Amino acid sequence: MTDFTLAAAAYDLTWFDHFDDHSAKLAAWVAEAAGQGAKLLVFPEYGSMELASLGGRAVAADLEAGLHEVARHGAATDALHLELARAHDCLILGASRPFFTGKRPVNRATLYGPDGIIGHQDKQIMTRFEREEWDVVAGQGLTPLDTDLGRIGVIICYDSEFPLLGRHLVDQGAEILLAPSCTETLAGFSRVRIGSMARALENQCVVAHAPTVGPCDFCPAVDANTGSASIYGPPDTGFPPTGILAETALNVPGWAVAEVSLEAIRHVRRDGRVLNHLHWAEQAARTAE
Repeated sequence: MTDFTLAAAAYDLTWFDHFDDHSAKLAAWVAEAAGQGAKLLVFPEYGSMELASLGGRAVAADLEAGLHEVARHGAATDALHLELARAHDCLILGASRPFFTGKRPVNRATLYGPDGIIGHQDKQIMTRFEREEWDVVAGQGLTPLDTDLGRIGVIICYDSEFPLLGRHLVDQGAEILLAPSCTETLAGFSRVRIGSMARALENQCVVAHAPTVGPCDFCPAVDANTGSASIYGPPDTGFPPTGILAETALNVPGWAVAEVSLEAIRHVRRDGRVLNHLHWAEQAARTAE
């Protein structure tokens, strides 16, 4: 499939007393996007931290206990996303969550499809908060995921601000990059937004940016969230002159939805007004001089 509808969530965090309440919320979100024809849905970084509420106020308010509480619901989270992907015949990048591969958790986003889990991507470069206060560690490996909608790369939040990470995925054939994020301030959101737009420009690809939005009074790791969801392309032939295919209002929950054409990406890489993707390698020779 070379043309499909892509949806990026601006997602607000909710207190839950029962996992079934979370299931109902997620089912409504997925149904809304699928109802607009979306075949690839992107949820934000750390959107899963709302599950810390299932442990009660004291657990949710504790940075360490909250990580373990969210991780404890991993199997149920996988089952829920797989059920929704099958029901709506779509791909879902679930909200990233802490995943314990050893003593300390990585920040992992999993891609679900109608036929099962397609794969996952761990965040590569950790923010100061993750390093210095939360002790969430970097994962190993940066590899695109093969799907019926093409080859997809995931650059989680801070990762989107580093051009060589996105380029590594593009060099392996990714034409779509997904950038789930969780940012407290407008400045933090702007860094991810600018980074995502730059990745779309320099790689002549589509980038979907899905942030958390709004306050969360029960989990200090994600207590304030600023952002809007957007889908970006290169501001060149076949794309909007701003590079913005779709965006939501700032701090308003909802979906940014856009039609995406892999052929348009391939065309602009072959015959755009500029050829950033093709000319990338010239940088090495210029800087060596």
